[in-house]
Amino acid sequence: MIQKIETFLVDVPTIRPHKLSVATMHTQTLVLVRVTCADGIEGWGEATTIGGLAYGEESPESIKTNIDAHIAPLLAGMDATQPARAMARVRKTIQGNRFAKCALETALLDAQARRLALPLSELLGGRVRDALPVAWTLASGDTARDIAEAEHMLDIRRHRIFKLKIGLRSVADDVAHVLAIKRALGERASVRVDVNQAWSELEAVRGIAMLEAGGIDLVEQPVKAGNRAALARLKERFDVAIMADEALHGPEDAMALARMDAADVYAVKITQSGGLTPALEVATVARLAGIGLYGGTMLEGGIGTAATAHVCATFPELAWDTELFGPLLLTEEVLREPLVYRDFMLQVPSGPGLGVDIDTEKLRRMQRK
Repeated sequence: MIQKIETFLVDVPTIRPHKLSVATMHTQTLVLVRVTCADGIEGWGEATTIGGLAYGEESPESIKTNIDAHIAPLLAGMDATQPARAMARVRKTIQGNRFAKCALETALLDAQARRLALPLSELLGGRVRDALPVAWTLASGDTARDIAEAEHMLDIRRHRIFKLKIGLRSVADDVAHVLAIKRALGERASVRVDVNQAWSELEAVRGIAMLEAGGIDLVEQPVKAGNRAALARLKERFDVAIMADEALHGPEDAMALARMDAADVYAVKITQSGGLTPALEVATVARLAGIGLYGGTMLEGGIGTAATAHVCATFPELAWDTELFGPLLLTEEVLREPLVYRDFMLQVPSGPGLGVDIDTEKLRRMQRK
């Protein structure tokens, strides 16, 4: 039986400013959810967002309030060994709130996998890989600093895929910044860009042409999420891979984009999808439509990152790797043992459930009062 559901807000400074076209982050707020079951088993989930309401329609505070006031009472007393039944009730009764639903489904599945003494990936169809290549985002906005940071990551064998956040400056200035970094790294690394919807279609045509000529491998969400037709035209016009991110809010969007042939790659995010199960459905649509997969992040801490890793570990193909670097951007971690990054890869946890343990003493100290 589901006995108790608790939510925690944890404000963690980032190791450096993280600049997007919609916001500059100095602190990340983790939204953590703990489900306690009558048999003594606990499950954990996470519903962390990027940049608050500047990025999406849920904020850390709204996620906590809606879980505490509306969603937790729906689940109280339900059978904890039937997470699908519990989530079916939530999805039928509660509109929207994709991030909150994801955290709850993660916690319920974590608890059930722990109960069965299985890694969470085994409840999701079974893993086909134990490690995931991880991209690092260069988002200081300073060209020399970004080059030095990338060189360091290559030297310590932590990342050889780099994504640059652009869209704050003029197209010409952003492209010059990106191509200077690509020239410095050469063939030692894959360089990609994320525009976070900042360009008009005309700006995207100009910018992508220069990026493609300069050897950039992928362009993420260059135009507004709602402008699927522009995304499709850009995909048709250029050879460089075009990735849908903000345009992809679950299986229905995945189907709509596939019908329009509007993207080469899908950024699969468990929170954007509304949970682990819908994220698997997004991946299935992509596979059937011949669209590549990329494991996306909302810059979660260890819990949400582990959850996404378990999902991505089940994908038969993961042509565009992942960006599950969220914990590495934070100055502190709530896990007893941090996730393991080595040889350019994140090691997918192999213990029961998510395979991570929460330091509850540290959580109590860090949580927002």
